[in-house]
Amino acid sequence: MADSPFIADVTQSDFAARVVEKSHEVPVLVDFWAAWCGPCQMLMPVLARLAGEYQGKFLLAKVNTDVEQALALEYGVRSLPTVKLFRHGQVVGEFMGVQPESAIRTLIDRFVPREADSVIERADALAAQGRTREGLALLRAGLSGDPQYAPIRFALARLLLTPDDAAGLSARIEEAEQVLGGLPLDRASDPETIGLRARLDLLRAVADAPTPAELEKTLADDPGNQDARYRLSAWRVLSGDYEQAMEGLLEIVRRDRTFRDDGARKTLVSVFNLLGQQHPLVPKYRARLSSALN
Repeated sequence: MADSPFIADVTQSDFAARVVEKSHEVPVLVDFWAAWCGPCQMLMPVLARLAGEYQGKFLLAKVNTDVEQALALEYGVRSLPTVKLFRHGQVVGEFMGVQPESAIRTLIDRFVPREADSVIERADALAAQGRTREGLALLRAGLSGDPQYAPIRFALARLLLTPDDAAGLSARIEEAEQVLGGLPLDRASDPETIGLRARLDLLRAVADAPTPAELEKTLADDPGNQDARYRLSAWRVLSGDYEQAMEGLLEIVRRDRTFRDDGARKTLVSVFNLLGQQHPLVPKYRARLSSALN
């Protein structure tokens, strides 16, 4: 075990370099253990075998807590064994006690570099150059080769839901729904999933809608046209004009809660999810929505 290039005994003096900094290159699995700990002795061979099998796709760092008590205290280790996975300088996953090998693999596989990661980078670069079709083709091929990898599903759905024109929009919406539907159940509540589903709902609202300019004219001629106001709000979200979009949706809530089965309120909540709770407009419009409902 000591001869493996993928396993290292780590101390306080080299933890920053061999774990925190190294985790920017590959995931580092840190095993906090002690010689007197029976479960530690059971877990250690499993981790060592995985480190050898993955051949450097992750590194295993062993911390003897009897010697490195300060490290154990710093990272909140309260029972042994405790295993923490570092990626990009942060703890991104952990478990305590002996776990099934399959569960450990699942944790590691979420963060090890994969061919799909380079596919995503190349597709993003193509999309930035306006070569969307090529990016989509690359991501579809990548998904076919690694269908269980959530990041490539996210990347494909993102590009599908950022159309550069209206051509084929309905087909792209349908494909994005299928792509997101294939995500593992434990990713359903991820902020990325929630945001993409919110964008999906908005695109559905404008899939067969007139242009924003046409909708603005319709509203100027008929301010009571809630359907035009709703579709224009959806267009504005998709173009990044969030405040005007939320103003429009809020106006529908004030005028007609029955519109589209309370659809304006539901869409406004979807916009909150799309932007995330840290966006400065979200608390402002949450408060205004609450006031409109009461």
